[in-house]
Amino acid sequence: MTEQISSKVQLIQVDPELEGQRIDNFLRTQLKGVPKSLIYRVLRKGEVRVNKGRIKPDYKLQANDIVRIPPLKVAEKAQGPSVKLDKVSTLEQHILFEDDQLIAINKQSGMAVHGGSGLSFGVIEALRALRPEQKYLELVHRLDRDTSGCLLIAKRRSALKSLHEQLRDKTVDKRYHALVAGEWPDNRHKVRAPLRKNILKSGERMVSVAPDGKESETRYQVLERFSGATLVEAFPVTGRTHQIRVHCLHAGHAIACDDKYGDESFNRHMTTLGLKRLFLHAFTLSFIHPKSGERLSLNAPLDPQLTAVLKQMRK
Repeated sequence: MTEQISSKVQLIQVDPELEGQRIDNFLRTQLKGVPKSLIYRVLRKGEVRVNKGRIKPDYKLQANDIVRIPPLKVAEKAQGPSVKLDKVSTLEQHILFEDDQLIAINKQSGMAVHGGSGLSFGVIEALRALRPEQKYLELVHRLDRDTSGCLLIAKRRSALKSLHEQLRDKTVDKRYHALVAGEWPDNRHKVRAPLRKNILKSGERMVSVAPDGKESETRYQVLERFSGATLVEAFPVTGRTHQIRVHCLHAGHAIACDDKYGDESFNRHMTTLGLKRLFLHAFTLSFIHPKSGERLSLNAPLDPQLTAVLKQMRK
């Protein structure tokens, strides 16, 4: 069992960046390792004070508020990943764009965006280990572990809020490149099929097309044709789990080397060409920059393995 250590009284001045955040959410980010039940208990008892006064759990912080946090029993902080690990140390090499608002990374296939489900760390934990001086780093969105490409991380809460609003309003444009089995029809520009998420006994997530699923739509465009395969651009209008993968399968054109929703014979053939990963890559990401207000478009180049496979198929 993790050793318990007692924290001292903390007095924290609220950064103007955090104005409007609820006190309970603020405490959850400040008190990593403290159970939610304990945070709400000290709030209810009035042990957390703002500007020396008692507040309710839904109190919204003001710039420069002074928050008093009482001594609490907290779990000892889990050690982050070593910066010497290859996957961590090479992360800097995959940064596509960075400023004071956000970081864009060309995430590599096989790396999760965050730890959990048996994984000790993902991109966000690795980035925090590399940048211990950076107070705020949060994922803007997610990519499947086996999908590569553009991934956004916010460096300020205001940037995260702006980008989340854009995702909700569907003003973020995400384009993926996928190599699929067979000949994708020229006249098939969209797949609309409701998706339902199922959790298997093993804890694995599987998604299927089902009448009672959530409305989902992906738009497609043919980029290049090969013998027995097609390179397509996929634009997910909605953002469901495994959406592009399941919609490709539903259309009868599974993505190459998809171990969940793939076509076994096609996968075997692609393996002989040197493909050892899912051929799904978030190629382009376009959004309104949270600070400048200008549209920013980012491109993530295909990794050498995907490039080599396409080169083989063009022969």
